[in-house]
Amino acid sequence: MRRRPGIGGLQKAAAARDQYRLLGENVAKLRTDMMKEQLATFKSQLEEFARKHKNDIRKNPAFRAQFHEMCAKVGVDPLASNKGFWAELLGIGDFYYELGVQIIEVCMLTRSLNGGLISLQELCSHLRQRRKKDREAVTEDDCLRAISKLKVLGSGFEVITIGKKKLVRSVPTELNKDHNQILELAQGQGFVTVEEVQRRLSWTSGRVIDALETLLEEGLAMIDNGNKDGKCQYWFPCVSSVYSFVGSDT
Repeated sequence: MRRRPGIGGLQKAAAARDQYRLLGENVAKLRTDMMKEQLATFKSQLEEFARKHKNDIRKNPAFRAQFHEMCAKVGVDPLASNKGFWAELLGIGDFYYELGVQIIEVCMLTRSLNGGLISLQELCSHLRQRRKKDREAVTEDDCLRAISKLKVLGSGFEVITIGKKKLVRSVPTELNKDHNQILELAQGQGFVTVEEVQRRLSWTSGRVIDALETLLEEGLAMIDNGNKDGKCQYWFPCVSSVYSFVGSDT
C-alpha cells in the first residue's frame, strides 16, 4: 500500500511551489524591465533618426511610410496630436491636417458626379494635381492616414473595399451586399445593364432594378439610355476611368 505524504511533505511541496512562483514572477519582471529599457532606447533612437532625416520624412513618400512603420512597432503615433513632440519636430501633423482639408474639398467638388463615393486612386490623382507645385508628394498611404484622422470629426469619411478597389465614402450612405456586388461587377467596364446583372449574378429583374434604382437615387450611378441596342447602361463614376480626371484641375 502506497503511503500518503505527511504534513511535513505537504509543507515542503507548498514551499517549493511558492519558490517557483516567486522565481517566475522575478523572471517575468526582469523580462518586462528589459523590454521597457529596450523600448525606451528604441524610442530615443527613433527621435534621433527623425531629427536626422526630417526633410526626407516630409518630402519622400516611401521614406515617410517606412517611418510610420517604425513608429507603429514601438507604439508611437506621430499624428496623435498637433502639439506633441513629433508635430514640433517634423511638422508632420500639419502635413496630414492640410491633406485632410484637401481631401474634403475634392470629395465635395466631385460629389455631384460620383454621389460621394470616389476611388482612392482617383482621389490621389486629384490631390497630386492640386499639389503639383508643392515638393511634398502624396501617396495612397498618406491619404489613408489622413482619412483615418477625419473620422474623429464624425464627418462620415470612410474607406471601403469593393472587389479590388478601395473607395472613399464621404456621405453616410449605407451600401448593402447587393449594391456592393453591382459596384464590383461594374469595375470591368464602368457600367452594367439590367440584363448583364441578371445573367452574371442570377438575380431576378425586380431585385436588379431595385438595387440600381437605389444607387441612382443616392447619386452613385448615372443612366445612359441612348444606346443602339436599346439597353440602359448604368454608369458608376466611382469605378469608371471615364470620369477619373474630371475637375482635377479645379
